[in-house]
Amino acid sequence: MKQFVQVVSLLIIGATVSMAQPTLTLDKAVQLAVERNSTVVQARNTYSTQETAVQAAYGNLFPSVGVSGSGDWTKTKTPGYVVGGVAQGGQDDFSSYYRAGIGASVTLFDGFANYSTIDQVKARKEASSENLTSAQQNAIYQTHLLFLSMFRTFELLKVNEDNLKRSQRQLTRITEANKVGSVALADVYRQRVQVGSDELALIQSQNNLDKAKADLYSYLGIDNPDNYPIGFEGISTDIDTVEFEMMNSKYSNFESLLNQAKEHRPDYRSAKQSLSASESGIIIAKSSNLPSLSGSASYGYGSDELSSITDNSTLSFGLNLQYSIFNGFLTKLQVEQAQVNKMNAEEQLNQTIRQIRFDLQKAILDLGAAQKQIKVTTTSVESAEMDRKIAEEKYNLGAGTLLDVLIAQANYTTAINNNVNAVIGYLLSKKQLEFTLGTISQ
Repeated sequence: MKQFVQVVSLLIIGATVSMAQPTLTLDKAVQLAVERNSTVVQARNTYSTQETAVQAAYGNLFPSVGVSGSGDWTKTKTPGYVVGGVAQGGQDDFSSYYRAGIGASVTLFDGFANYSTIDQVKARKEASSENLTSAQQNAIYQTHLLFLSMFRTFELLKVNEDNLKRSQRQLTRITEANKVGSVALADVYRQRVQVGSDELALIQSQNNLDKAKADLYSYLGIDNPDNYPIGFEGISTDIDTVEFEMMNSKYSNFESLLNQAKEHRPDYRSAKQSLSASESGIIIAKSSNLPSLSGSASYGYGSDELSSITDNSTLSFGLNLQYSIFNGFLTKLQVEQAQVNKMNAEEQLNQTIRQIRFDLQKAILDLGAAQKQIKVTTTSVESAEMDRKIAEEKYNLGAGTLLDVLIAQANYTTAINNNVNAVIGYLLSKKQLEFTLGTISQ
């Protein structure tokens, strides 16, 4: 009964620790990146101010209302004078006046600058929204790069672990064979050197994995990595020619892919919104060439006694027409600057299109190269594994040398490493293509 209680207690403790330390899978890492990455947070903060900017732009269409109140107190001192030889004293006079009122003013016409400002601010808001989307997509892509790179180091670590175990087993067999005189002592020393080399390779692989984890934790903004143990669930390395055919068919029409990228890429849509904002800027700049008309109204009270201030009231209305005949060529400068901003926005849009085309071509080429690398390295692994087994069998039978075994084992390790790199490179190439098309998501 006591042992049963202890087992149950251990299970409860294990479950509690498991709940407190969620596994950091690729999907979880992407989720954290979208929530915590510094660039995404800054883009989100910038976007949050744009809604207020739009409200302020609409607010210019409504009257501005204000209340006022004032009081004046005046003391007048009259100097003394002499009348008939008799000095007369001066006197102090006190006066006061109180005012209170409410007033409103509204712009009736300003050359359509107010409406163009609304269009400009709305375009900037949409551009900010696209910038936020771009930051999120970039965070997703970078997280895939970091996580899959970490997975690469993990797979290479396993390869080095297997190599070390194999070398240790081989050292045990050679040592036993040397004891009975069937293997030279030189082979024992040579195999010990190989074991040492494999141990160093394993240490380096572990260090590479630890650094890859640190890079990922830093990018995700995780301050307590012990609470996020890594899990590689959901990453499939089973890749065959059927998938290649499906991918090649999906990404065969370049012009269709280019149109898809223009539709989904947030940087392209942001550039279009920036161009729209610059067009509104030209209208705003030209509005100074037109007259402006504003209206005002006020209602107030005034009295020299605060208790009777409401006895006297004033209601007034007014119109104000302004037209600038000459302002030192300031309007001309503003219009030219706005036109230059539009030309720069057009050039930025064209450059974005060129960049999308280049990125798409590069991503498709990288995907094709990654497919070829997988085919070559898969075949190399099969051949290297067979060559290693043959060399080991020949050496165990006394028909081969240890050098042949070491060479075959080194070739096999290289083939395995190349295949791991090719598989991870293919997975990254797929994500790169999705990122280029603007379709990458959580």
